[in-house]
Amino acid sequence: MRPNYFFYDLETSGLNPREDRIMQFAGIRTDLDFQPIGDPVNLLVQLTNDTLPSPGAIMVTGITPQTCQQDGISERDFCKFIVEEMAAPNTIIMGYNSIRFDDEFMRSILWRNFYDPYAWQWQDGRSRWDLLDVIRLTRALRPEGIEWPFSEDGRATNRLELITKLNGISHEHAHDALSDVEALIAVTKLVHDKQPQLFDYLFKLKDKRQVKKLVNLEDPRPFVYASGRYPAEFEKTTVAYPIAMADNERVLVYDLRYNLEDVLKMESENQALSKNKSKKTEHRKLDVNKPFYRENFFPIVKPLAYNRCPAVAPISVLEKANSWEKIGLTKPQVEANLASLKAHPEFVERVTAYAGKHPAEYGKPVDAESAIYSGFVGDTDKTNCAAVRGAEAADLRKFQPTFNDQRLPELFLHYKAKFFPTVLDEDEAQEWEKYRTKRLDRQATKFIDEMGRIEVALGKGETFGGHSADDCKYLLEELSLWYQSLLPEDW
Repeated sequence: MRPNYFFYDLETSGLNPREDRIMQFAGIRTDLDFQPIGDPVNLLVQLTNDTLPSPGAIMVTGITPQTCQQDGISERDFCKFIVEEMAAPNTIIMGYNSIRFDDEFMRSILWRNFYDPYAWQWQDGRSRWDLLDVIRLTRALRPEGIEWPFSEDGRATNRLELITKLNGISHEHAHDALSDVEALIAVTKLVHDKQPQLFDYLFKLKDKRQVKKLVNLEDPRPFVYASGRYPAEFEKTTVAYPIAMADNERVLVYDLRYNLEDVLKMESENQALSKNKSKKTEHRKLDVNKPFYRENFFPIVKPLAYNRCPAVAPISVLEKANSWEKIGLTKPQVEANLASLKAHPEFVERVTAYAGKHPAEYGKPVDAESAIYSGFVGDTDKTNCAAVRGAEAADLRKFQPTFNDQRLPELFLHYKAKFFPTVLDEDEAQEWEKYRTKRLDRQATKFIDEMGRIEVALGKGETFGGHSADDCKYLLEELSLWYQSLLPEDW
């Protein structure tokens, strides 16, 4: 197959790909001129009986667990579709905030079902691209020809449904996966048509080798960088500088919007003030002891991942169309701040020491299903995984694979319990029920709290996700019934 795009979007039961699950998948394949190839795909995916969805998520999407059970396919069949249909050779897999969100859910579901969680995005000429950072950098550097939205409080926003509305693009059902995919294709074409040079340049950065040519420690130099970590008032864009490796795929970069002398002075003042408990909270935002930590107010130092299609460009792009002014910087300011950075090698040593200690994005794994990043599966286990995927109930009754990876026996039990429960022996059934009860217990407190808050809000006349009050009440009733249906016998 010739190179082509596959645009996709998910609706999920919550925001955490290790804990929550895919409920809707939609995708459209197009050629490189954005003309459709084949029919759109729109699938619901059944929830297994160990999952309580976030009521807030259901209020937005309007998709109930019961609808998924009635009209959806199993996770097992969904994964088969992904690797056999979606991941065709030479496919460029496209999304909007997909690298940080949708792709993570896809990896997790493939992992749970004994598929390689990575191959679908790189083997056989495949690649991935995320349009969100493309939009950010286009808005910052070359906004001409596109209408750009602002939130009600006047802040710049890049929400897909607002971009489509301002630019006359049909987007009737935001937060419906298929409608979002159709809108994304139209917005991608809009950027391609209005700013083709920038589009083509960023397209090449799908290849991490191209990113490393611009951002590296062998030839460090300032570069333009758009990221969600940077302030909206500066179009999420700054001039950054590489200072140290975090690991093989990430480099730490310093935000040259800040003069390091000022940063260190604030840090010193804050350390003194923090001794006074009454002032500690007030000045917490000045704490730069761990500058690249996710929760820190100042993203002065952050990791740039080469393999996440970062939106970067040489600093020379700022010389056109008053781009320096658009991102709130000047060339002399950047030069002065770079000199300040270079004058403090001890700062670089200090932040580098934290590089391997930053908190995991989704927390520590609590079981084998959430331990996707705890190691790679070896060749022998890959053979066993393929056998598991291809086995039916009759095979699984007598199939006893010997796994080297300590995560896989637990995954195997869960896999059988979810899709072939009749093959479990008594001990396995008890072990699965113990796990299921523990997982539901972990989710139940948040589920009940969310249900309560939504009920209170509905009582005050509020509604959610564009749904009517009656629809919102119906969704709550369905969630309550789902919860009751999953309750273990001893609850």
